[in-house]
Amino acid sequence: MKLLAKMSWLELKLFLREPITVIFALALPLVMLFVMGGVFGNEAEAGFYRGIGAMDYYVPAYVALVAASVGLISLPVHIAGNRERGVLKRYHASSMPTWVVVGSAVVTTVTISAVSALVLVAVAMPLHDVAPPDGYPLTLAGFALSALTFAALGVLLGAVLPTARAAQGLGVMLWFVMLMLGGAGPPPEVLTGFMATVGDWTPLRHAIRAMQDAWFGLDAGLSWLITAFVLAGAAALSLRFFRWE
Repeated sequence: MKLLAKMSWLELKLFLREPITVIFALALPLVMLFVMGGVFGNEAEAGFYRGIGAMDYYVPAYVALVAASVGLISLPVHIAGNRERGVLKRYHASSMPTWVVVGSAVVTTVTISAVSALVLVAVAMPLHDVAPPDGYPLTLAGFALSALTFAALGVLLGAVLPTARAAQGLGVMLWFVMLMLGGAGPPPEVLTGFMATVGDWTPLRHAIRAMQDAWFGLDAGLSWLITAFVLAGAAALSLRFFRWE
C-alpha cells in the first residue's frame, strides 16, 4: 500500500501537467452548467427530466459526466503516452506489479474527478438553487461507483490502444456520443429510435441514473447493477490485456 500511495502521488503530479486534464475535468462541465442553466433554468416540465427541475436533473448528471471526462479522455492518453515514452517498460523492468500501476492511475482519476465534482456542485447549488442530496452516503456511493467505472474503462482504453493519439481520438469520440445520447445533453425523453437505443446502452446513462437516484431518491431500476457490471468487466479486461510496451 505504501508503494501504491507513492505511485498515486507521482501520477497525480504528472496528470496535472497535462492541459487536457484541466480543460475536460474542470472547465468544460462548468461551461455546460452555465449554458444549460441559462437555457432551461430549474423549472420542472411534465414528461421531462424524470419529473424534477431541469438543473436538479443536470447537476447529478454533470457529476457523472465529470467522471466520464477524466476517465475516458485524460486517463487513456496518459497510459498510452507512458507506454510510447517507455515509462511503462521501465516500470516493468523494475518489477513494478501491474496492480500498482493500474491502481495508482485509478486513484488519481477518482481524486481529480472528486475535486472537479465538488467545484461543480459548489457553483451549481447556489447559482441554480439546486436541492441538496437526500442522503449523502448513498450519493457518495453513487459517485464512487461512477468514477471507478469510468476509470476502469479509461484503463482499458489505455491498455489496448497503441498510441496516445489513438487513445485521445477514441476517448473523445466515446465521450461526445455519451454526452449527446447518454442523458447529459438532450434529455433522454426527446431521443427516438436508434438514438434512444444507443443512449440506453451507454454506461453514462446508467451512471447518471444511479447518481440521480441517490441524490433525489428516485428509482434507478437496474442502473446500479449495470454500472457495477461494466466496472467489473472493464477492470477484468484491463488487467488481462494490459501491455507494458
